[in-house]
Amino acid sequence: MSDKTENREIENKKDGKVKICAVVLAAGSGSRMHTAEKKQFMDLCGLPVVVHSLLAFEKNENIDSVVVVTSKEDVHRMLLLSLRYNLRKVKNIAEGGDMRFKSVYSGLKTVEADTDYVLIHDGARPLLSQELIDRCCEYVKIYKACVAAVPVTDTIKIADDRMFIKETVDRSRLWAVQTPQAFSYSIFMKAYNKLYETIREYNSDPSRITDDAMIVENMGDRPVHFVPGEYSNIKITTQEDMTVAEAFINKRGGDI
Repeated sequence: MSDKTENREIENKKDGKVKICAVVLAAGSGSRMHTAEKKQFMDLCGLPVVVHSLLAFEKNENIDSVVVVTSKEDVHRMLLLSLRYNLRKVKNIAEGGDMRFKSVYSGLKTVEADTDYVLIHDGARPLLSQELIDRCCEYVKIYKACVAAVPVTDTIKIADDRMFIKETVDRSRLWAVQTPQAFSYSIFMKAYNKLYETIREYNSDPSRITDDAMIVENMGDRPVHFVPGEYSNIKITTQEDMTVAEAFINKRGGDI
């Protein structure tokens, strides 16, 4: 589908309104936290980690609906959270898979049929700002496939098998990818369907798929554009990340 064809279809919608859905991933086990509680449900400044992200989408005027993807045993818990915090944009809660791409696909299949664009976001990134959501929504309407990212500031080196430095990489062209990752819904679904066909036909190993853009990069027909991300948009992985997240939230006065 060309950009002109897709844009014409969007313009010809009965209500003329572009619809954007956020798919929030909260199906991880959080094993690296070494805690009994899963990281997406841990308390962060008085709210579960995932609720910070959900409230950010709830507040944003560009977002029409939200789909939450969580593990089977946590579906009811997530439903209770959506009711407790009055998350009216949460339209569906889907069961995740054993790999990220399966969880995303599960969420995509529950998105409302007239959705034009989707934003995929890690529920473990609780510091999502309104400005970053706005930028992703703006860029995806232009480029149809884009990801939030920030320039790498550390020196990056490649090691050999014996853990000696083999090469120092030029960081001037390196970007650390974040979420949201935003796509035309039709383009994204087409790439996902092609991925599953490839896995079935060639018995491919999908374990190296670590983000959503990789699917469009390899199975789609267009380049993926960067959206200026934010260094504060960290992913909660360790206990130290919780401390950093608390500091950021306190610095901005607790606002979502």
